[in-house]
Amino acid sequence: MKERLKVGLALGSGASRGLAHIGVIETLLKYGITIDMVSGSSIGALIGSLYCCDIDFKYVKALFKQLPKKAYLDVSVPRLGFIKGERIESILKLITKDCDFKDLKTPLSVVATDLKNKKEVIFTEGKVYEAVRASISVPGVFVPYFKDDMILVDGGVIERVPAKAVRKMGADIIIGVDVGFNLTSSNCKSIFDVLYESIDLMERELFLMKKQDADIMIRVDLNDIDPTRFDLVDVCVEKGIAATLDVIETIKQKIEGK
Repeated sequence: MKERLKVGLALGSGASRGLAHIGVIETLLKYGITIDMVSGSSIGALIGSLYCCDIDFKYVKALFKQLPKKAYLDVSVPRLGFIKGERIESILKLITKDCDFKDLKTPLSVVATDLKNKKEVIFTEGKVYEAVRASISVPGVFVPYFKDDMILVDGGVIERVPAKAVRKMGADIIIGVDVGFNLTSSNCKSIFDVLYESIDLMERELFLMKKQDADIMIRVDLNDIDPTRFDLVDVCVEKGIAATLDVIETIKQKIEGK
């Protein structure tokens, strides 16, 4: 009997647009596609960790719609970042059930960027919430996460869609998910908007220059979504579903070796 190919899912960065990853995962599972392993950068690390922790996404959607910003944004006097990240770290610890990587139902890699040693860091052990806190640390917005000899910030700085990380885990077929960039408008009403949009633009240029290692790339059209609007979870999820349906037959054929 032919051995089944292992499928790896690489979830990209993109702030609130990354909520589309929920729709992607739900659609893949609905169509019988087994997700054997997951890697994630930034918001991709967050959504990927929740899936791997076996959290029901209906609760995640409700949380994003109802959670006020002041509940997770602990604004500080800016020295290394505007948001200390202690509140969101506590929330991450809670919603990931304080899981260790070794306890996850699906293997996970979380990608972050180490500013001190100028390199990508891939977390596959330790506490999941700590790795996610590091990976979502948008430079200038969040205070970096300090761990061991590292100064950690957003994984998307180096690897927006971390396909190589999930390849290292042993995936035969990699499905990458790119949630796009804000290309149609500018909403620079605050310092957070300026930082998010500037980093978004830099990531876009890097992404276009680099060869992508995914076998299939799901591209979600979210160009008009404000990267700070996490309350738009339903819109993002629906667009994630639509983008996945566009390529679902291609994915199935790839897995079947056709």
